[in-house]
Amino acid sequence: MTRRLRRGLAARAVAVLAALAAALGYRLLRIRDRGALGVPDGAVPYRTTVFDDTVPGVANLDPPLLAALRRAGAEAARGGVTLYVNSGWRSPEYQRQLRREAVAEYGSEAAASRWVSTPETSAHVDGRAVDIGPPDAAAWLSEHGAAHGLCRIYANEPWHFELRPEAIEHGPPPMYANPAEDPRTRVRPAI
Repeated sequence: MTRRLRRGLAARAVAVLAALAAALGYRLLRIRDRGALGVPDGAVPYRTTVFDDTVPGVANLDPPLLAALRRAGAEAARGGVTLYVNSGWRSPEYQRQLRREAVAEYGSEAAASRWVSTPETSAHVDGRAVDIGPPDAAAWLSEHGAAHGLCRIYANEPWHFELRPEAIEHGPPPMYANPAEDPRTRVRPAI
């Protein structure tokens, strides 16, 4: 092998290694940016069900919402469907982090508000909202949830459910297009 060929291969190897290191470094920075936020703050491990009391994102849900979810979960299981919690209760810090990430992804506060509410207005922070997955479970809950008072609230979020007990008798309420259209998520000025 000629000296020139070896130098070329070495240069390419260094470039590839540098690219890998940069990519890995970016990934590690993204993980470290989340700091100590994790399961205690509301992050939900993969395949957590509505019956898992050991995960704060489930255990800290509003008790009437959790009871309705478990009734629906038992019914779904009889039909071969498992309701997994992708997100439930969240600490204000975790919600703030999700909002920052949404602003970075969508480019502005206004665009982010279509997907992620502030800690002051999020139903997740109060334990009054749950995101269900996978898609077949969310579809099952969308179809059968009103019988348990569980309703979709936002047209753009087929996974997001909240408790509306009146839905048991009257059916689900009309959906908002997205969280930005929901008057509950608008930040009110301090008086």
